[in-house]
This record gives sequence, C-alpha cells and structure tokens, in this order.
Amino acid sequence: MGGEIMQKKKNKKRLSLLNLIIGFLLIYVGLTLWNQRSLMKNLEAKRKEVQKEVQTLEKEINVLSKEIEDSDSLQFVEKVARDELGMVKPREIIYIDKNKNKNPFLNPIKNEN
Repeated sequence: MGGEIMQKKKNKKRLSLLNLIIGFLLIYVGLTLWNQRSLMKNLEAKRKEVQKEVQTLEKEINVLSKEIEDSDSLQFVEKVARDELGMVKPREIIYIDKNKNKNPFLNPIKNEN
C-alpha cells in the first residue's frame, strides 16, 4: 500500500509539471498571437499611408504630364513668362499692393538690389 501512495504522489507531480508546461506554452502562444496582431495593425496603417502617398504622387504625375503636353501652347509660354519671369504685355499696367507680403512681382525687384 505504501508503494501505491508514492506512485500517486509521483503521478500528481508529473501532472502538475505537465499542467505548468502547458500553461506556459499557452501564455507564450497567446503573447505571440497578440504581438503579431499589433504588428499587422501597424503594417496595415503603413500600407494605407503609403497608398495615400501613391495616390497623391499619381495626381501630381497627371498634372505634370498635362503641363508637359500643354508646354508647346502659347498660353503655357505666357503663363510661365508672367508667373516665373514677371513679364507683362506691352502697355499693360501692373498695380502692386505694398501691403501684401508675398507679391511675386516684388521678387525680381528685391533680387536686383
């Protein structure tokens, strides 16, 4: 009979050790799944951000492609001459608002001084 009691104690020790190992494995698997879930959320957020950036860049490409197509037209040449070079048509009068901080027509004057 004494042998049976010792056998039962050994079986209980083995079961509790087995339960402990299974518990640790479950915790490990749970933490791993939680970590992967958060990584997936972060990757999804980055994917959406990059997708928005791609859409923005595609719009810019379309605008620039249109400008390239229109670059041979006289309207485009006139626009560049007025906006970037500050040129005016003959007998055209330009009024400069001195209260404006960013007046494109004042930039050539400031650069000459």
